[in-house]
Amino acid sequence: MASVIKDFKDFIGKGNAIDLAVGLIIGSAIGTILKSFVDELIIPLTGLVSKVDFSNMYFVLKGTVAEGTPLAEARKGAGVVALGYGQFATVAINTLILAFAVFMVVRTVNKMKDKMAAEQAAAPPPPAAPAPTPADVVLLTEIRDLLKKG
Repeated sequence: MASVIKDFKDFIGKGNAIDLAVGLIIGSAIGTILKSFVDELIIPLTGLVSKVDFSNMYFVLKGTVAEGTPLAEARKGAGVVALGYGQFATVAINTLILAFAVFMVVRTVNKMKDKMAAEQAAAPPPPAAPAPTPADVVLLTEIRDLLKKG
């Protein structure tokens, strides 16, 4: 048991585990932002265009339900089994939109990185440092300076 604890401490102490934890936390936060972006901005805009509400589309497998009854109420009925394919379609569409939004963000970041790399490659190289003065020249310079003083 002591070796397991030691191994775990070694694992946690390495930067990779901490980097992974930070990445997960940031990823979770970004996921929340992207979900809000899709749910609050993109989906309403697609609703304006298509005017279709998938959330209450379902197929009754067992029992009877009055036409136009919302899915939540239909499922409350005694002995009613309803297959809510509309909610699945909504989640699938939201996932595709979210994936596209993430793709566009990554694509934009990659283009910016490529542009920065091209600018750096096109920039003139920094001037080279002057070559060090040879030791014999330094020695002769010191002798000259001493003779001038003397």
